[in-house]
Amino acid sequence: MAGHSKWAGIKHKKAATDAKRGKLFSKLAKLITVASRDGGGDTSQNPHLKLVVDKAKAANMPNDNIDRAIKKGTGELGPVSFFELVYEGYGPSQIALVIDILTDNKNRTASELRKLFDKKGGTLGSPGSVSWNFETRGVIELSADSIGEEELVDLAIEAGAEDVKMEDEHLQVLCSPASFSAVQQAIAAADLTPTYAEVTRLPKETVTLDDEKKAAKVLDFIAEVEDHDDVQRVSSNLDLPPELFDKLNS
Repeated sequence: MAGHSKWAGIKHKKAATDAKRGKLFSKLAKLITVASRDGGGDTSQNPHLKLVVDKAKAANMPNDNIDRAIKKGTGELGPVSFFELVYEGYGPSQIALVIDILTDNKNRTASELRKLFDKKGGTLGSPGSVSWNFETRGVIELSADSIGEEELVDLAIEAGAEDVKMEDEHLQVLCSPASFSAVQQAIAAADLTPTYAEVTRLPKETVTLDDEKKAAKVLDFIAEVEDHDDVQRVSSNLDLPPELFDKLNS
């Protein structure tokens, strides 16, 4: 669990400075299409679709793009074929990675990721070789000065959360993926704005890197994997000391 807030911070800064809105919208559109394909196009009846649409709106994705992605998923714009895959392996410094993929061509994606790992000195592993060290959880973080910890505990637990803890000047709410939407709605109803909210994979055990060059190499590798068109999420067991995090994230 250590380092999650810091890693979220790195990802937030990257998203804000990369100016790759078009690529982000394309990835979100895939998620919306698959969610509506699997559970229908009504967000009130499809919690997974609502979660993804909320994420798209938070990223300022145009409503027309969202509506078009939903219609693709429901078949109104013709058939659609996407495959959800999970790759796992090790990057530089033997940092474990789990990569969530959404692609229309499995062979192309596998070939491109394999080349990327080979070029950067990483290794792709077999199913289960890395994922055993990760668990899927809903994570919602709020600024510690936005609400008292006891008040948040009462609010979140009543909505279905499992735990609330302090993490690096943030209050962190943990819940099951099934409870994520309800907990998020309860927090929004209290006029609170999370600094981070996502269903993600959290490492059970982390690896701390305190060497700046090694840490920078790992972050560059993860960023390159994340930049692939078919990659939806990269989870790692990387942890950074606060001072190194601040330096690399400045």
